[in-house]
Amino acid sequence: MTRLTTLVDSEAVSGRAAVEIARRVDSARRERGVAHLALSGGRTPGRTYKLLASELDSWDRVEVWFADERCVGPQDEQSNFRLAHETLLGPAGIPSDRVHRMEGELGPEEGARRYARALAERVSFRDGDLPVLDAIVLGIGPDGHVASLFPGAPTLDAGERALCLPVHDSPKPPPERITLSLAVLRAARRCLLLATGAEKADAVAAMLGQPSRHVPASLLRRGRLSVIVDDAVAPAPPRAEPDQPNDPGTNPQAS
Repeated sequence: MTRLTTLVDSEAVSGRAAVEIARRVDSARRERGVAHLALSGGRTPGRTYKLLASELDSWDRVEVWFADERCVGPQDEQSNFRLAHETLLGPAGIPSDRVHRMEGELGPEEGARRYARALAERVSFRDGDLPVLDAIVLGIGPDGHVASLFPGAPTLDAGERALCLPVHDSPKPPPERITLSLAVLRAARRCLLLATGAEKADAVAAMLGQPSRHVPASLLRRGRLSVIVDDAVAPAPPRAEPDQPNDPGTNPQAS
């Protein structure tokens, strides 16, 4: 089952997410000697990274990856790497040799090919097919996309052995991107999806519904998914049925 946590506002969401990510990192280091953490872009993840930078006493034995990237240079304002560097990687002092950025400036095809090779070389595999990241931080778009996996896109059909994929026709600019595959997201030990603001409410509700290619976030593995949202996003509780008046003809206690 999906773990859904609802908090009062975006700051509380970022704080809880930072604590949860730190806990996952510590657990991975204790159990396997190294933690593999993948990051996404976005407003809420960015604030989470600022809090996360000081949440751990040490960032030793942590390898940092990315869920997706725009095909821009690392210093571009749209770069997920730039966001992560300014909020987490720099403040936490994580050495560059343990930060594996997607080389968006190479273009989607070459960038995806190189990233798939890096994953295969540095991350342990499970069942012989897929590298297993310990935690992936994800946002969600109003259309239900995660990473750069968009509704109905061919990337959703890449298969169970695909690691990293080129994107040429993103409905959000810029059109060219690089993304982890759905198979890699599903193989992760834990995906943490963060959502704040009323504009994400419909997407989160759809994600928690039936799996659908029209809502890529709904295709994540539910048993390995933690969703942390604020009150503006939280699904409305089911409406209670109005009390019915007693019918003396059916109430066994009626005289």
